[in-house]
Amino acid sequence: MPDPALLRIGLFVAILLGCLVIAHRATRHGARPDGGTHVSRDLTVDVASVRAGLERWTTTTNHREIGLLYIAFGTLAGIWGGIDGMMMRTELLVPAASVWNEPTYNELFTSHGITMLFFFVTPIFFGIGNYFLPLLLGADDMAFPRLNAIGFWMLPPALLLARAGLVSEVTAKFLGLLFGENALVDFFGALSEPGVGWTLYVPLSVQTANPQIDLLLLGLHLSGIATTLAAINFIVTIFYERAADVTWARLDIFSWTILTTSALVVFAFPLLGSAIVLLLLDRNVGTTFYAIEGGGPLLWQHLFWFFGHPEVYIIFLPAAGLMSLILPKFCGRTLFGYQFVVYSTLAIGVLSFGVWAHHMFVTGMDPRLRAGFMVTTIAIAVPSAIKVFNWMTTIWDGTVRLTAPMILCVASILTFVIAGVTGIFLAVVPINVTYHGTYYVVGHFHLIVMGIIPFMMFAASYYWYPIITGRLFDRRLARFQAALLVVGSTTTFTVLVILGVLELPRRYADYPPAYAPLQQIATIGAYLIGISVLLWLYNMLWSYWAGPPVDDADVWDLKKSEQFTREWQWFERRLEDEYGIEPSEPATTRPASTTDPTIGSPSISRQIRPLVGSVTENVFVGAVAGLVGTLLMTVVLAVGVAIGVFHLQAFTELAGLIGAPERASVGYALFVLAGSTVWPLLFLTIARYLPGRTPIARGLSFATIVTSGFLLAFYTDQAGLALVGYVGLSILAHWAYGVGLGAALDYASYRWDVEV
Repeated sequence: MPDPALLRIGLFVAILLGCLVIAHRATRHGARPDGGTHVSRDLTVDVASVRAGLERWTTTTNHREIGLLYIAFGTLAGIWGGIDGMMMRTELLVPAASVWNEPTYNELFTSHGITMLFFFVTPIFFGIGNYFLPLLLGADDMAFPRLNAIGFWMLPPALLLARAGLVSEVTAKFLGLLFGENALVDFFGALSEPGVGWTLYVPLSVQTANPQIDLLLLGLHLSGIATTLAAINFIVTIFYERAADVTWARLDIFSWTILTTSALVVFAFPLLGSAIVLLLLDRNVGTTFYAIEGGGPLLWQHLFWFFGHPEVYIIFLPAAGLMSLILPKFCGRTLFGYQFVVYSTLAIGVLSFGVWAHHMFVTGMDPRLRAGFMVTTIAIAVPSAIKVFNWMTTIWDGTVRLTAPMILCVASILTFVIAGVTGIFLAVVPINVTYHGTYYVVGHFHLIVMGIIPFMMFAASYYWYPIITGRLFDRRLARFQAALLVVGSTTTFTVLVILGVLELPRRYADYPPAYAPLQQIATIGAYLIGISVLLWLYNMLWSYWAGPPVDDADVWDLKKSEQFTREWQWFERRLEDEYGIEPSEPATTRPASTTDPTIGSPSISRQIRPLVGSVTENVFVGAVAGLVGTLLMTVVLAVGVAIGVFHLQAFTELAGLIGAPERASVGYALFVLAGSTVWPLLFLTIARYLPGRTPIARGLSFATIVTSGFLLAFYTDQAGLALVGYVGLSILAHWAYGVGLGAALDYASYRWDVEV
């Protein structure tokens, strides 16, 4: 078993090195200057360039550059915390805590939660706000540029303090390998990652002797100060730096949500800082703020959750603002019910401070208090539902374009509805008491923090990428990445909700074997999330150096629906001033908001008909192509049967699963039927979003994705080399299916002129 600490650092370093390799290779394939507009980007590494770069980025007060620093920092923290999450899910692949061990799982649980909530989500959204808020407001910069820079530069040391245990532990092991045991190794080895849980509940966090807990608390306190400074800056900027024509009635939704978020930060984070100071005093001075003879352990829970639940909306509201800003652009309509979305945002901000105790229903509080908090928790669902209904109405009868940002917007509505409904159940006291300690809570919470929140981060990165970089990204890869992220996230966390309904306790590294299949499905979904993040990172980095330069500021055709907003107008002026690119005008325009029914939003069916073509023709061709792929797959599976790595028992179990006679022939017939109908139709539906330029290449991509489901469904207790052979043969069989499917569709398209 590899050392978990070394593995965490090793994976993080490997990803960073991979980014450098991608950047280096992209510079060799990038667009070269042709005497016209853009110049190529070089990745020059020498003393002078490094020194100039460090001086520029460490002293800048430009709001766009500070925004990029926030985004880069948040991305690195997200990767670090994401590695912790992947290692947790890897441990949960097996019922016994045998991949790592229980202490390591507790450390991963603690560091994952703290890193993602405090150093990933908020910095990313504040980075987006720093870059685009002044552009949306018509301001030259943030109100306090130097304070803006100070607020950011507090975050790196805060993260280092919070994660010093891991860095110190790895340093001690590295020095021990080089020099053996000595005083320096003992010094660094004194710290280790804490395993007290990300909520830092007392008395465990007070009584645990690990000095890293003190550094963690100091890091959280410093990050709270940084966040509060940034929030004050946002509030002042929105109030006093708006252009003359940007009235409160014309303020964009994203600015409204940043304003509300900043107000929540100003009220919530100082309270967390005060609670942390009291905890530090209890640990180091001997005070009794959280001791039985003092305020009691529940005092920490009250203080923490009075901050903690507003924190949920601190990270949710910017995502909701991005949704309200981006979604209408790909529907050809303005946001439905602008005023009600604003009012719902303000209502969430107010109500968020009155629901904290639903996290404490199992602590034995007064039933009358529990009833009150149950009512307020249910009430806060009303403004959230208003947002959902307005988003859905905006889509209704619009000109929907399934770009990568739009895929993520639609998926965000889906996950938010599921998360909201499960949250309503948790608001009810008896249900909360039953499921509070189960995976139900984990699934509900992560359908928010790994649903609409990261989905809208990715959507914003795609939507504004041309403005930030002046380049275009690979749109096909972006659509595939978005779809993969949605599949991985919904798979993982809906399965966790199911595990919670089955009353599997959370926070444990081991669990009863009966839950193993669902845990394994959840882990596979988590791996899909990790793959999608790496694909996004590749697309962003490669396109920065090798992507086609922007030659028209209207990259999303926003002028056609008169939604070419202020930040894109700024970008158009910049292209004209720097590169001489003249503004473009569309041949026809249609108002995004009108009361004239004759020029209203066109029906979405006009877009669907040319997309799917003749249904009957597609079903027939898909069935034939699927049958060809299934027969080729059968040949490979027959080889597996012959060498003993694939068992016909799998087909027998498949037949019994649906109540058919338990015979291998019946199961195989069902297998052929599914391979000729379900899979081809699914492929035809998503083919345009898969990587690859030819049907065969896309068929291979599709087959690779669906392999994971086959591995679970047809597994018959192989072990050792037989298991390795089973996995390898399953992949080869699916590749054979993908080649057959793609080749047959390619032939039909060429020979019979069928549009598939």
